[in-house]
Amino acid sequence: MRWSKAFIPTLKENPQEAEAVSHKLMMRAGLIRRLTAGAYAYLPMGHKALKKAENIIREEMEKAGAVELLMPALQPPELWKRTGRYDDMGDVMIKFIDRHGKEIALGPTHEEIITSLVASEMRSYKDLPLVLYQIQTKFRDELRPRFGIVRSCEFIMKDAYSFDVDAENMEKNYKAMYDAYCRIFERCGLPYIPVEADPGLMGGSVSHEFMVPAEIGEDRIVTCSSCGYASSTEVAEVRCDDEASVGAVPGEKMETADTPKLKSVQEVSKFLKVSKTDIIKTLVYLADNEPIAVLIRGDHEANETKIKHYLKCKTLLLADEETVEKCTGGPMGFSGPVGLTIKKLADKSLLNAGPVVVGANKRDTHMVNAHIGRDFEVDKWLDARDITEGDTCPKCGKEIEVKQAIEIGHTFKLGTKYSEPLQAKYLNAEGKERLAVMGCYGIGINRILACLIETSSDEDGIIWPLSISPCEAVVIPVKKDNEELSREAERVYSEMINAGIDVIIDDRDKSAGVKFKDSDLVGFPFQIVIGKKSMEQGKIELKDRARGESVLVSKNEFIEYIKGEIESRKK
Repeated sequence: MRWSKAFIPTLKENPQEAEAVSHKLMMRAGLIRRLTAGAYAYLPMGHKALKKAENIIREEMEKAGAVELLMPALQPPELWKRTGRYDDMGDVMIKFIDRHGKEIALGPTHEEIITSLVASEMRSYKDLPLVLYQIQTKFRDELRPRFGIVRSCEFIMKDAYSFDVDAENMEKNYKAMYDAYCRIFERCGLPYIPVEADPGLMGGSVSHEFMVPAEIGEDRIVTCSSCGYASSTEVAEVRCDDEASVGAVPGEKMETADTPKLKSVQEVSKFLKVSKTDIIKTLVYLADNEPIAVLIRGDHEANETKIKHYLKCKTLLLADEETVEKCTGGPMGFSGPVGLTIKKLADKSLLNAGPVVVGANKRDTHMVNAHIGRDFEVDKWLDARDITEGDTCPKCGKEIEVKQAIEIGHTFKLGTKYSEPLQAKYLNAEGKERLAVMGCYGIGINRILACLIETSSDEDGIIWPLSISPCEAVVIPVKKDNEELSREAERVYSEMINAGIDVIIDDRDKSAGVKFKDSDLVGFPFQIVIGKKSMEQGKIELKDRARGESVLVSKNEFIEYIKGEIESRKK
């Protein structure tokens, strides 16, 4: 490959719309270009990196026993209605009416499609186990596409699906896929962390997310270095050693306090000169359209996933202003538990809380010196909040760390979530009908590239691992107008191609400085510098992008030397 023909339009400055490091560098290095919000073109270098990630995935999927197929992006909504996810997906699903007046959806995912497909062909237990996967473009109408290809409306995903005769056999396939994911992300050079996770809209009993810690991550994970515990904060249990019941305690009488136009915990805390820990937030939710109040300490955040699981409700939404006023008698922002008639749930961190500040269910008013058990009661206690770094590990009780992360993969034990409504049945050995037990396994392929750049770059540009880099090396003749140097560069370039090395030659009529800057920006692991001084010594300079080191190697030994370096890095 020749740089002059490769279409690598590098940029000197960061594009204005780019926020994340990966977005900035992918644009500057000429890997991608934005067409419209959430949609990007992959230019040759970006496409090559994407294909290398796909090849690793294909190799590991096949090792794990999965077989590739390709399903259509156009999907009939009828299948989604049968599983109940048509409404659950809401406006995220992109839909249109075709010329025949039929509604069509652009597939955001393919659980319904694969289950319907297998259901139409599966007959006997002898047809199972079956593991199928595809690499396909998905479409989601994201409310706010962000960070370049990290959250886009059109993205490339690997999704695999397993069908088994029972849960025990599904466990075998789940483990095989889990292990394959670990190998994939290791080969891609990603600092991934598998965590326990919530299945969410996908459904099923158990799921794991594969996360890469990054500042721009929209997910949060908790890890414990002592015992190895790792979980999404959505499901991480908060350790609570105090299970004592709450009773009335002596203290000052509860009183009202004027808090004009002060709604937030921060504002009330500052105005009343109390700690956030001495304030209770009363959040009114609609759980399957039934109002319920959740009490959370002022410095904590409610965990809607935990609350939803506790209530076993299908939908959980914060109530609107009209509902809040109807339930509490007061405006939103001043809700409190005193005199509240709807069911009240409280987070366990409030067990035995001292005098607290609560909303008075009246505009511009709060109550001070309120006591749980004396001034209001709690119907149920539960773990209803996000875990924080001030908490301890739910497994071993040691110190934890909470960090932002990007999800790059997710595995699910679906059970019969889809096989039941879509009638994916088989006949067992006794001739009786049984539902296939399913698993689902997804990887966001675009995100592999973004995560690598977020975690492996410097002020000069991208630092690719050899396994994903668009090219393994770049040959740089320092002076293009020097015929001797150009001939040597061409010789080395040809020999590297013959040796099976993925190489590009920078044959542009540009200064050495521009070539070095562009090479660092794009991030090729090795730079082969053809210069006058080294040539006179019968040597070739090899620069290592990641290590920032250079070494002079004899011309006669160069090919074997660089082949050895590449092979050692790939192991």
